[in-house]
Amino acid sequence: MTKAVILARGLGTRMRRAEAGAPLAVDQASAADRGVKGMIPFGRPFLDYALSALADAGFTTACLVIGPEHQAVRDYYAGPGRPTRMRVHFAVQQHPLGTADAVLAAEEFAGGDLFLLCNADNYYPAPVLAALRRLTEPGLAGFDRDALVQRGNITADRISRFALLTTSPDGLLADLVEKPDATAAAALGPLARVSMNCWVFGPGIFPACRLVRPSPRGELEIQDAVQISMAAFAERYRVVPVEDGVLDLSSRGDITAVAARLSAVEPRP
Repeated sequence: MTKAVILARGLGTRMRRAEAGAPLAVDQASAADRGVKGMIPFGRPFLDYALSALADAGFTTACLVIGPEHQAVRDYYAGPGRPTRMRVHFAVQQHPLGTADAVLAAEEFAGGDLFLLCNADNYYPAPVLAALRRLTEPGLAGFDRDALVQRGNITADRISRFALLTTSPDGLLADLVEKPDATAAAALGPLARVSMNCWVFGPGIFPACRLVRPSPRGELEIQDAVQISMAAFAERYRVVPVEDGVLDLSSRGDITAVAARLSAVEPRP
């Protein structure tokens, strides 16, 4: 597996909101105002770090799912930011309908192959990406909650913003609940791992994405597509246990901490 799809179409609603805290550099504030999280600069755009980690993990081709208004992203990667270790393609999601719809935009790029799916606002460790690249079947990274808190920039109170998952005795995904409330989280149990939307999909995900209906948040969610693929198409997902952290760039309050953690990283996408 050498292909990766990066979801970079989000509206960045939380990133656009002003927050109290350390002032941002002018170029960081400007990118945050536009909600284009992957292009927030840390010396280099955040996406450069993400692409570099993918290259370190052995991926050679990435497809950025963007909106029609994101010409600046195309211009950067076709010009001054042209990668030397990765081939970058683009797929356009015409409207920000949700992650399942964004995955459909990359169907032609996937071409029937296994591919990695990840977020443009997360920096995943290269060893985690490499472990997923070695899969020969659909799967996902299941992050240990304590490791996420201790080794990334996600605080314990933010864990509930992500999907929790449980694993069957044979290492397959048993259940997945997006943004669980306290009752749902308690039902999953203290050993439930966290999904940071880092998946390996095969072509079976696309018919499931077409069957997704809007969630209570009004979005077409990839987690719902996964549930449909399991129930309707007998798809199975291998859970790769991860004891590591992720740098999450969800809001302006994350920028200072992420900058500190990336200061020693030299991206080579």
